[in-house]
Formats: sequence, C-alpha cells, structure tokens
Amino acid sequence: MGRYKDHFIIAILICLFSLGHAPRLHAQSTQTGTQQPAAQQIVIATRTVSLILNAAKGGRLYQSYLGKKMEGFQHIPPGHHEAYATAGMDNLFEPAIRMVHADGNPSLELGFVESKTETISSNVSTTSITLKDPQYPVEVILHFTAFYQEDVIRTWTEIRQHEKKEVVLTDYASSMLNLDADKYWLTQFHGDWAKEVRMQESQLTSGIKIIDSKLGSRANIYQTPMFFLSLDQPATENEGEVLAGTLAWTGSFQFKFEIDERNSLRILTGINPYDSDYKLRPGETFTTPEFIFTWTKGKGQASRNLHQWARNYGILAGNAPRLTLLNNWETTYFDFNEPKLENLFDDAARLGVDVFLLDDGWFANKYPRNNDRAGLGDWEENKSKLPNGIAHLVKDAEAKGVKFGIWIEPEMVNPKSELYEKHPDWILKLPNRPENYYRNQLVLDLLNPKVQDFVFDVVDGLFTRNPGLAYIKWDCNRLMTNAFSPYLKNDQSALYIDYTRSLYKVLERIRKKYPLVPMMLCSGGGGRTDYAALRYFTEFWPSDNTDPLERIFIQWGYSYFFPALAVCNHITSSGKESLKFRTDVAMMGKMGYDINVRSLSADEMAFSQQAVKTYKRISEVIWKGDLYRLISPYEGNRAALLYATGKTHQTDHGANENSDTVQNDQTAHTDHAILFTYNLHTPAAEKFSNLKLEGLDPQKQYTLTELNIFPGGSGASTENGQVFTGEYLMKFGLKWPGHSPLTSAVFELTAL
Repeated sequence: MGRYKDHFIIAILICLFSLGHAPRLHAQSTQTGTQQPAAQQIVIATRTVSLILNAAKGGRLYQSYLGKKMEGFQHIPPGHHEAYATAGMDNLFEPAIRMVHADGNPSLELGFVESKTETISSNVSTTSITLKDPQYPVEVILHFTAFYQEDVIRTWTEIRQHEKKEVVLTDYASSMLNLDADKYWLTQFHGDWAKEVRMQESQLTSGIKIIDSKLGSRANIYQTPMFFLSLDQPATENEGEVLAGTLAWTGSFQFKFEIDERNSLRILTGINPYDSDYKLRPGETFTTPEFIFTWTKGKGQASRNLHQWARNYGILAGNAPRLTLLNNWETTYFDFNEPKLENLFDDAARLGVDVFLLDDGWFANKYPRNNDRAGLGDWEENKSKLPNGIAHLVKDAEAKGVKFGIWIEPEMVNPKSELYEKHPDWILKLPNRPENYYRNQLVLDLLNPKVQDFVFDVVDGLFTRNPGLAYIKWDCNRLMTNAFSPYLKNDQSALYIDYTRSLYKVLERIRKKYPLVPMMLCSGGGGRTDYAALRYFTEFWPSDNTDPLERIFIQWGYSYFFPALAVCNHITSSGKESLKFRTDVAMMGKMGYDINVRSLSADEMAFSQQAVKTYKRISEVIWKGDLYRLISPYEGNRAALLYATGKTHQTDHGANENSDTVQNDQTAHTDHAILFTYNLHTPAAEKFSNLKLEGLDPQKQYTLTELNIFPGGSGASTENGQVFTGEYLMKFGLKWPGHSPLTSAVFELTAL
C-alpha cells in the first residue's frame, strides 16, 4: 500500500501543478500561511501600446499584458507569466538568467523590490524595476524606456553581484516577453554574402525555435537580429496583431521562441551565450544590449514606428541631410594613382555628387596593398600610388567642388604586413594551431587596450593629418574563427562579448572627438546592421550585391526595420538592367554611384546628372517620409512602395490621445509623396490591376509627375501630369505603368 499511496500523492501534486497556467509556481508558494501583500501594477505605455507587469513586495514579477493600449487597464488581472524567469529553482522552461554563485549554487530567486519611473522628456520615460535574491547579494534591474510618439519600447537588463568572489553568468537575456494566442507566425530574415535579409515566414510549433549567430565580429551575415511575430494568422502590411523587434548588438546574438504545453509563447532576446560564460567580479555590473520593439496592427505601421524612432533616437544625426557620393572601386579596383583619382574628382563634380570616396588599396609600402593578400594593418599612404599623400587629394577634390572620403578596415590585419610582424600578440589566433584565414586576413585583439589605441589612432591620424577629410567608410570583412585572445590568456570566456564592447569603446572615443563626420558602416556587405553600431554611424552598406533586381529584395528586407536614409544604394555596372532601372532602384534609399562615369554615353550622362539633381530635391521625402509598401516582390512579378510626408511630423498628439485617432491622423496631412514601381520578370500574358496607393489625404488633390524619364523617352505612364484626389488614388488607383520585364517608373505626387 505504501508504494500506491506514494503514487497517489504524486498524482495529486501533478494535478495541482497543472492547474496553474504558469511554467513556474507562483511566488506565494514560498510564503505559505502568511498574508500576501497586494500586487503593484507597473504600466509601461506609449500612444497605442501597453506593457503591464505586476508584483507583490518580495514576490516574483509577472507580465499581465502586452498589446494595444486600452482603457481600464487597472482591471487587468495579475499575470501568471514570470517577467524574467530564472534557472535552478522551479522554472521548467528556458530561463532569462542563469547564475552559478561563488559557492557553486546554480540557482537564482528574484523578488520584487521597487519600481521607479524617470521622465527623460515630454516624449521619453524610463521605468526601472529592481529584483533581488533573498539569499545571495544579487540584484537584477529591468529597464524599459517608452518613446511615446514613436510607439517604441526599448528594454535592457542590469545584473549586479556583491558576493565575496566572482560568480558565473551562463544566460543573460536582454528581455523576456510572453504572449498568448492560438497560433504564432514568425517572420525572420536570413541570408549570406550577397544574399542578405531574405525574408521567411513560418508558423511556430511547440518546443523551441532559435535564431542565432556565433560569428563574433561580422555577426549577422547569416541571420539578421530582427523579426516579426504575429498572432493567430500571418500579418499583412495593414492587418494582424504584430510584434516587431530588433536587438542593438554588433556581436553574436540569440533569439529563442518557446511554446509551452499551454500554448503560451515566451520570447527571449539577447547576446548569444554560446562559449561565453561570463565571470562577474564582486561589485561589477553586467549590462545587456537593448531590445527594441513595437506592437502594431500590420507590418507597415511597425516599420513606420521604427523608422521614426530610428531617425529621432537610433541613428547618428538621424534627421540630418546625407551626402551623395561617387566610389572609385568598380572603376579602378586596386589599380590607381594620383592622376587617375584626380580625373575621377572631375567625374564626381560633373555628375553632381557631394563626395568622392577612395576605396581599398591606398595604403602600405613594405607590403603594398595591390590586392587583398597584403598590407592590411599598415595605414600609411602608399608612396608609389600617392606620392603627395591624402592631404593633396583632399585639397584637389575640394578645389574641384567635391568633398573627399576614404575607406578603412582598422580591426583587421593581413599576415603579410608590418603590423603582423611587429605585434603577433595583437591578433586573435589559437595557440598550437595553424592560422585560419578568411579573405586572407585575421582579426585584431580589440580586448587589448593597446590595440584599441591603435584602431583609434588610425582614424584620429587620418583626420589630424587631413583636416578636410569629410567621410569614412569603415569595413569589416572577416568573421571570427579559431579565435583566441592573447590578452585574456587562459580564460577566454569573455572574448566574444568584450570584443564587441571594446569596439564600442573605440567608436565612443572617435565620436567624442569627431561627433558628426559621416561614416558608413560596412561589413563585407550587410554583416553588421544593428542599432547599437548605428549610434556611431550615419548609414550602412546593405550588400556587396548591387544587381538591381537582387537589390529590390535586399532593400525590401531592410526597409522593415531601417529608414531609407540609413541604407546606402549605389548605381553600378552590375546586372543587365538599364541605367534607368538601376537608378530607380538606388533612389529608394540613400543613393550613390560606383560606376565608371566616362563609360556612360552622352544620354546616360545627361540622365544621371538630372537624376542627381532630382534626388537632391526629393530626398527629404524619401529619407524622412512614412513608408508604405504597396506590392511585395515576394508575392508576384512586380513591386511598389511609396514615401509620404506632410504636417504629421510636426503634430503633438498629447499624452492621452486615443490610439485610433492618432493612427488615422498620421495619414491625414500628406502633401508630398514619391512612388516607386518595378516590373520584375513579368510574363507577357500577365494582366496587372490598378495600383492603389496609401498614406494620402483623401480630401486633397495631387498632381502626378513622372520622374527619371530617359532622354528622348516618353515615360511609362499615360496619366503623367494629371490631377487626382487622394481618395481616388487610394480606392481606385493608377494604371500600372508599362509591362516590359525589368522596367521601372518613379512618380512624384504633389498636393495642390
């Protein structure tokens, strides 16, 4: 009987446990027989979004709600999803944090201490929630910054310990969000070199879905740290509840999506803990990267929220004008000298761009940089190519009416270089193993303060010696393999995390001394695209693939999370498409050129000169406009999108504005819009319906003007020059311009 009695008791306990929806037992279970204090409700809110947490003093913190803002939120019942679940206690699922204490105890219990909200400005407030372990001197502070007008929340975590010896962190999430729905649909962005941000959507099933990177310095070449999560059904541009999130971290990242036995979804975001057990000394604080998210109806509004937030808070000088440029790479590659470059200055001035950018190949003498196998790390001008130095080029470019910019890759080194010979201890490489090369180069050990000084001095020296230098392209062509830091010696667990932090230290120093110089973030294409790096850069290079057909898909993917002014799109000789098609594709972001200008015909040159003038005139609409993706290239043989601006950007809606009114008001005052349309591989027999626009004022009248018409051409639209009401354009639409494969048309809509 004893054995059966034991089985009966176990069955009862299992039944009792299953009655609770939470994957953890409630905090009250640790205080049996005592009077429980009332739970405190903590509200983090924007115009249209609410995140609601609750906790009793000393009890665990739970999430009650995440979604569209509503009245009467005080009546929402206490939640049952723990807001930052720990490991080692009674949690049955993935933890947000796992710590091994100095005495070897691998558990953590977090009780609520206090919540404080600081008003940063009329638009920004930060709520900080302190949790503590009752047995160990460890505290965790969850931070939530709400950007009211932008409907964006930024969250991160601080982990502090005051034990007498170091503790080890093996998990350290930036955020943990909980959702409840019948079904969940995940949109992720994957790729490779020249195939960046290809979009995939799939339904999540029970268990864990992980999206991660283990690549270190060039962290998101295969998986991009951004996603959409929609509830019950796949979200469209305008329909469906959707969470859009991205991690501000330039190193290896990890997203976990876990559905439990009750069909609840837990989302964990942060640094990838792979090979990164982090030792935290007494008194130290571990600060996680920021997770940035918005909750909206439809993916389109999510993008508009994130774009507005990025311009105001996420990107260096996000509302400042950008420079157009001509890059020499496709014209000369490594083969150039002063006379060749001076001729290219003339080309840049004739084209009408603002900057000439000198790319790779200008440096090193003992091992000249005539290919990618030598010279990287030796950042002095190559005397045979540039006998008068960079300073001469800067002055000559300025005399011809263009600014001068330059390419660098200061984190990397070729084994065939003086730097490698002088400082073999400055390089990440395994002892007792052959060196492993990627693009014939290795990564410098940025954890070493001397290396940080060296990288800073590369940039500082260029500006000091050449005060007219106006632009930097910062490249990073190598991911981390066979990595070992001589500076860390025998304990390598901090390598991946502290490399990224060391990079930020260098960039902080650069920006403190040179706060506003435009800098492009490049990483063999789009290997670094995140909002931590973009605090220091004005823009990024999305891909080395400049084929315009491929670029439509690449730029489309980035458009979900990054505003147009941050995405550099260059017109090159890549692809078989017409110069007009290439120009139209590049114009829907930050346009530039990397083409042999002297190979252009007279008509092509005239077209390009006019395109630069047109772009400079309309660029404010593209850079700062609200984006409406109208027809996706993923769903057919054409693509269309529109940028719209008006008085909306100057409107202050106030703290208690009704969310529906606010969202409608965002499209109520549009007075200027730019429409891009593209035919892809369109079959001859395919019939196209009218193109219905979005984001216009239904009561206004708009003049339709086709732009970028090639000399001698008649344009693609028979409706060019006509006037339409916004209501007509949104309900009935425009005739689709043309049918020929790989053709395009750009239109300007101006309110009367």
